[in-house]
Amino acid sequence: MSNSGANGAVAYDASGFFDEMVTGDGAARRGARQVWEFISSLGIEELRRRQDVAELAIRNLGISFTIYSEGENIDRAWPFDILPRFQDGAEWARLEEGLKQRIHALNMFIDDLYNDRKIVKDGVFPAEILANSVGYRAACQGMRPKFGAWAHICGSDLLRDKDGTAYVLEDNLRVPSGVSYMLENRLLTKRVFPELFRDHAILPVDDYPNQLYDLLASMSPRQGEKPTVVVLTPGIFNSAYFEHAYLAQQMGVELVESRDLVVGDGDRVFMKTTRGLKQVDVIYRRVDDAFMDPEAFRPDSVLGIPGIIRAWRAGHVGIVNAPGTGVADDKVVYSYMPEIIRYYLDEDAKIPNVPTYRCHVESERKHVLANLDKLVVKPANESGGYGMLMGPYASQAERETFAGLIQKDPRNYIAQPTLLPSTVPTLSASGAMAPRHVDLRPFILHGQNSYVTPGGLTRVALREGSLVVNSSQGGGSKDTWVTPAQEER
Repeated sequence: MSNSGANGAVAYDASGFFDEMVTGDGAARRGARQVWEFISSLGIEELRRRQDVAELAIRNLGISFTIYSEGENIDRAWPFDILPRFQDGAEWARLEEGLKQRIHALNMFIDDLYNDRKIVKDGVFPAEILANSVGYRAACQGMRPKFGAWAHICGSDLLRDKDGTAYVLEDNLRVPSGVSYMLENRLLTKRVFPELFRDHAILPVDDYPNQLYDLLASMSPRQGEKPTVVVLTPGIFNSAYFEHAYLAQQMGVELVESRDLVVGDGDRVFMKTTRGLKQVDVIYRRVDDAFMDPEAFRPDSVLGIPGIIRAWRAGHVGIVNAPGTGVADDKVVYSYMPEIIRYYLDEDAKIPNVPTYRCHVESERKHVLANLDKLVVKPANESGGYGMLMGPYASQAERETFAGLIQKDPRNYIAQPTLLPSTVPTLSASGAMAPRHVDLRPFILHGQNSYVTPGGLTRVALREGSLVVNSSQGGGSKDTWVTPAQEER
């Protein structure tokens, strides 16, 4: 199938959607004209050829992800579409400020919850929500991490509705993943569109490993010495193992599992090496809170290191993200972000939340139960698109099941209207160029200062009409191009 138009250029119709590359009448958006004209002039056969080149590179490089399915782990080649998402530079500057505002407030919030709890005492954040939080860790009470930073790395998901408004969909704080794919997407796109990178200023993302290493090193309790930094992975069966290994390799630090670390005398953490024990200063952990330390959390965990929380509390090791951060990675907490930002920073949120109904509030719960056929219902602590109800597409039996779940445990659910996310030109399975819905996950680093990757991981719903962008649910990804703001003026 081909959708080539006049003079061999690719025809593309995004009318009915907010498209990131072209307007409803087919004109390129501001700043994207040259890129769009070049891509559409190549013709569909040439685009397919370049897509094949990218997919061959993905297989040769072993870029993969894992889907947990019916108890089995299935490794798959990373699903990638070569056509980039274009991001207006001037707008990006505004989003960047909003993301920095958000992570600043989130860290103040977490620090407050584990110490003074002023926001609860002042009646801004409900005590009952905190009391029933599955992410709250009593072992973290009274801790004051360096720089007041708990959530050092955050992946906030953004989407743009059909009217062009950008919203924050959720904040991923516990072990946010996807940054390795963002970096590989850029390398792949440079390979298939070298002429565009030669002729256009596209903000780089490849300094992320350096930015991450500098953040990790800054958390070392032994300043003045070169710190020993490690990446702690649950192991090769984890769905993000590729990313764990990739980041360790890019930063030039050791990738370790729990069996490689031990807490020794003086509550210090050591790595087992062929030359004996070596003290570890900073751990970038990709293990969930509950499994990090069988002494402090789940006693049956084989993924953690006994005593590591003692070492952290004693100030002998930095842990990124800090234990206990998951208390804010909760979709009910997300619903309070406008109030949290206003409380700590005395500012309005620079990026709005998607309008959200809280099922623990009786009036809002009644509205949700009466409108399940129009809403998306999400459990508070799931991720990856699991456990959701897509009301407009669900059966009556599925809606009745969720009504029962909400009534049984209203604290555990929120609901949101079904938004129609923006689209981006994408090579479809049939070989044509067609609009497909996307979201965007920028990565934010926070320590003494904050840093936001220019762009991030664009996730795309590859199936026609689908709104599901998660790779575990059949989604794919794209490179994200942000041009310097001054080029747009």
